[in-house]
Amino acid sequence: MLDLPAHLEPREIKRDGVLSSAEAPKKAPAKSCATVEEMGKVFEGRILKESLRVRRIIQRHFSINGAPRIRELPPEQFCRHGFVIGKASEAGFGNEMYKLLTAAALSVMLNRSLIIGQTRGKYPFGDYILYSNLTFTLREVKHLWRQNGCVKKYGMHLVMRIDDFEKPAKTNALCGNWKNWGQPIIWYQGTTNAVGAQFFLKNIHPDMRNAASELFGKPEFLGSRPNVFGELMRILISPSRDVEEAVNWVLGGGRDHDITLHMRMLMNRSVRAAQAALNCLKRATRNLQRGSRPRVVVISDTPSFVKGITPNISEFAEVLHFDYKVFSGNVSHDIKASPNLDFRVKDWGPAPRWVAFVDFFLASRAKHAVVSGAHRRVGTTYVQLIAALAAANSIGENSTASSFSFLSSFHSNLLVEGLKLQVGWGHVWNRFSGPLSCGGQLNQCAFTLLPPAWWEGLWQSPTPRDIHKLEQYGVQLSGFGTTDENQLLSFCSSRKNIVKTVLYI
Repeated sequence: MLDLPAHLEPREIKRDGVLSSAEAPKKAPAKSCATVEEMGKVFEGRILKESLRVRRIIQRHFSINGAPRIRELPPEQFCRHGFVIGKASEAGFGNEMYKLLTAAALSVMLNRSLIIGQTRGKYPFGDYILYSNLTFTLREVKHLWRQNGCVKKYGMHLVMRIDDFEKPAKTNALCGNWKNWGQPIIWYQGTTNAVGAQFFLKNIHPDMRNAASELFGKPEFLGSRPNVFGELMRILISPSRDVEEAVNWVLGGGRDHDITLHMRMLMNRSVRAAQAALNCLKRATRNLQRGSRPRVVVISDTPSFVKGITPNISEFAEVLHFDYKVFSGNVSHDIKASPNLDFRVKDWGPAPRWVAFVDFFLASRAKHAVVSGAHRRVGTTYVQLIAALAAANSIGENSTASSFSFLSSFHSNLLVEGLKLQVGWGHVWNRFSGPLSCGGQLNQCAFTLLPPAWWEGLWQSPTPRDIHKLEQYGVQLSGFGTTDENQLLSFCSSRKNIVKTVLYI
């Protein structure tokens, strides 16, 4: 049990944030900065309507462009059909899954079918994840291309066009009209977080902007953002039988748990992080219906932290945790397929890689809330996807209300300079980490949603680092996050159009 002080030393919240531009803010706030909880208020209870709308769009898309229908098209139609391919390695799960989900989102925007790339005939994380039969493999597309005589009869070669989001000077994310691209396959490379797909919200072509807005909503309306990636996962992936066996073993034949607590501790046992997380958990349990004792699943990259915090949570909830060392199911015998990498132990934790997949699908069974806490890195891509899938699973086809919440737990040491430490584009609060974030905040437990790619909502502001990075994409970003559309048009008209392709057949 962690020895938690009754009260950690508070810091007075500063209200004198310095803005990095003389330009007036988009929606002049009454004060100069906000706490994380104030920033997150816009996300409270706003997920249902827009997410159900997007669910129907995704379902309709895959009913039309899914593999079962497309493979039966007459040859002339098949040979003129387009695809988007998603490729992933077996590195960090959150980053790699975002690559596949971005491809899926792009397939919806462009009205193309989805290919899941394989390596030597094996799906990414294929020992632990099952992919929907609505998707193609590249091997099958090649076979159908030959079978339908696409080259001989119609002169249509199977060509893949590659666009690399991580190369700002070369990507067409903002300048190209991808709907007019004639290559049969498109690979949008390097999209390791939620940002790549949402860059199209600022594309200079109305067709692309409208397609992106239909999925992600308008960037200035943060409160009406749908759960796009959760809805895509809901239809495209599921746990393997062995992983599902392990998930059910943890639940012990009982009901799904109410709340998941994910703690990214990097082998640290911070008392402040634990205190903040416990307060956030208690807040989440207060929103549950009274009756049975709440069930909380705890997952972390640091096993000693789980052991330490469990007695504290047990005071008000039943605690569940996947202890892989005592589990004897099939998946535990397959460690060789996913060896632990010693050089990543501090980052990923000491557990074998397969444990992350059991934790992921277990955590995403939460019915009411996911809480993300950390020593330093709150809201990583891994927990973003846990929360997204859990939120999608919590909504039925005919739901009229949702009580699901994604909460970020910050301890005060992380907020001495506001959200300045949330610098990576994969961090869920990165777009709020500029000068409009108050320094010296107390512990925060804030409503959270899909990470935005732009800075147009109230209290969003960029860091100097992001302003510089956007310049490389041709975007002139003010200190308050507004963009100069004329400058982007000028950049796009003056740049060299780069087309990189690979010929398959």
